[in-house]
Amino acid sequence: MKTTTRIAIGSLALAALAGCASMAPHPDYDALMAAMLKSSFRDQGIAKVDRLQQDASNAECSASQGRPLSEARAKAIEAENLKTVKMPSDGKYIGDWKVGELLAQNGRGMTWTDASAATSANGGNCYNCHQISKQEISYGTIGPSLYNYGKLRGVADPADPASKAIVEYTWGKLYNAKAYNACSGMPRFGHAGMLDETQLKNLMALLLDPKSPVNQ
Repeated sequence: MKTTTRIAIGSLALAALAGCASMAPHPDYDALMAAMLKSSFRDQGIAKVDRLQQDASNAECSASQGRPLSEARAKAIEAENLKTVKMPSDGKYIGDWKVGELLAQNGRGMTWTDASAATSANGGNCYNCHQISKQEISYGTIGPSLYNYGKLRGVADPADPASKAIVEYTWGKLYNAKAYNACSGMPRFGHAGMLDETQLKNLMALLLDPKSPVNQ
């Protein structure tokens, strides 16, 4: 009987301890992660630790942990990002598709080894996520295929007013993808200053010029 009593008392003590442990506050893992990242990185060359600071759009998408945002919130984020899109200063959207293809194949840029942001031209690294032309057999599949991008959308001549909506959408998507998809993982090339206006025009030509291999 005494043994049974001791076991019962011991069980109650363990339960009490477990209850106290469960009442202890959980660590703030987000804060711990932020502190770890801050202590693990440093400014070096043109790569600065301010890259760790998310803007409101990225922060909200990260906090959702992969769960879809409400339609109202997603639309609000897209509207805010759409305001940042700057159309070409001269009103011309299309550059040289041959230069655009080299840009799409180029994955360098914005690393600490670059001399400076002003003198080191960045690449677009587009093939890392997309199929673009049939000639290139190595490409990523994170994003959709862009092969026949302009052809499928009926863009026979990007300068034709009938193609205006597609042309402007494509520019906006390259400039700031979150303007059309709140939690898009696509780089915001124009908004982030990764590519300049001329580079964006050359990528536009790669996607929309009927002579580009993309549309063959």
